[in-house]
Amino acid sequence: MTFPFLKTLIGTAAVISCTNAAADSITVTDITGRQVTLDGPAERVILGEGRQIYLLGLLEPEAPFSHIVGWREDFSQADPDNYARYAERFPEIEELPTFGGFKDGTFDVEQAASLTPDIVFMNLEAKVATEDAAYDDKLGQLGIPIVYVDFREDPIEHTIPSMRLMGQIMGDEAAAEEFIDFAEAQLARVTDVIEEANPERPSVFIDRAGGYSDECCMSFGPGNFGEYVTLAGGTNIADGIIPGSFGTLNPEQIIAANPEHVVVTGGNWDAYVPGGDWVGMGPGADMQAAHDKLEALTGRTAMTGIQAVESGNFHAIWHQFYNSPYYFVAIQQLAKWLHPELFEDLDPEATMEELHERFLPIDYEPGYWVSLNDD
Repeated sequence: MTFPFLKTLIGTAAVISCTNAAADSITVTDITGRQVTLDGPAERVILGEGRQIYLLGLLEPEAPFSHIVGWREDFSQADPDNYARYAERFPEIEELPTFGGFKDGTFDVEQAASLTPDIVFMNLEAKVATEDAAYDDKLGQLGIPIVYVDFREDPIEHTIPSMRLMGQIMGDEAAAEEFIDFAEAQLARVTDVIEEANPERPSVFIDRAGGYSDECCMSFGPGNFGEYVTLAGGTNIADGIIPGSFGTLNPEQIIAANPEHVVVTGGNWDAYVPGGDWVGMGPGADMQAAHDKLEALTGRTAMTGIQAVESGNFHAIWHQFYNSPYYFVAIQQLAKWLHPELFEDLDPEATMEELHERFLPIDYEPGYWVSLNDD
């Protein structure tokens, strides 16, 4: 579910404000425009989604779990490869209390209260479900505020203010600004070139989690990976068909659009679909297996006779770029595929390495993208 009215918040309500309401208190405005006050930097935090560690790990790489008292159990299932690398360095995460989701109604308010958190970070997409179940009221009555962040519904507009918000709440403003400067500079390495060159825009189909199920095909509208395509100098064939960030195209629509490139998002989803046809992207991925699975996906009905299959411009990229603050790396790699002549000197692999070396607590390992043209 998307929230179109939030598009206007980036320059106003989503800009983080911080005032000293009392000597040691902090007042922030979250992504939805809600003001929240807490007593100083948060010491005890619940993550409403485990993958929020992507953000917190950037802010506190030496001890990203030191303030986490509980988190949703999704990181180990949705991104087991990175989870394993975090667990190897920070084995204490195996002992953290885990929660069900707000959206599926399995969050336990009493369990949360027993952990005496200062704050609960919640993802924007869970807001409606959170309010429908009155989790916000129940936690509020216990003096536990919810703060909404977003790096999924509208990552281009909301990731940076979400980083600033978390930086203020955790007392890590300087670390947040250092990462933001890096992210903006890396994105500009693509957008500045596209703006100046104004190249012809090849058509692109983003195949969201291709092979995850027998149905075809989930994709992205004008948001998220759809916007990544636009910024990288392409035309998303689902823009104008899918109204929000997420939706589905039928095979006939894809064949009629005849995309010049197909980009499949992939990950290690053995926890959800053991042995599925998904393309296993992520750190340390088996690239031959990923290549073989990607090639197999060209045989689906929706890919019949399209240009991308004929030319070999059929690619796969790590799915979690859609749900992490590393979006600029995905845009760089898309730009390399769509306009190799313009971005001959751009090295997304080096960008990913620098991201890990400068900001993250785990080492970089390749495995985040593959193309049939890599033969």
